[in-house]
Amino acid sequence: MTIQQSDVLYTAVATAENGRDGRVATNDGRLDVVVNPPKELGGNGAGTNPEQLFAAGYSACFQGALGVVARNENADVSGATVTAEVGIGKNDDGFGLIVKISAVIPNVDEAKAKELIEKAHQVCPYSKATAGNITVELAV
Repeated sequence: MTIQQSDVLYTAVATAENGRDGRVATNDGRLDVVVNPPKELGGNGAGTNPEQLFAAGYSACFQGALGVVARNENADVSGATVTAEVGIGKNDDGFGLIVKISAVIPNVDEAKAKELIEKAHQVCPYSKATAGNITVELAV
């Protein structure tokens, strides 16, 4: 389900210079980083890269969704961590992404952890945005 402009509560603004080999910064100055392609893609690997930035955002967003789901189910997710691995590779259209989301939830059993991350995947805005576009694997 899409939202309308009138429903937007916050808008992040970032500007890139020189694409994958330059700089990206937010309009409020809170994020200002050098971006370079990783060595595996022929770059110098000196800066961060878009895949790392995507992984950081996705893992943080997914952790938030996990918290929402856990509150609704009275599950204890204190001490939980969420790791996003974002891979980039060639596909029929040029390049594509693949993601693996791994959660460690120490205060619930494995079956409950799987249930929680499946539900978090249904409510996470990043998961919704990527649905049907890239492969996202979930793991506990």
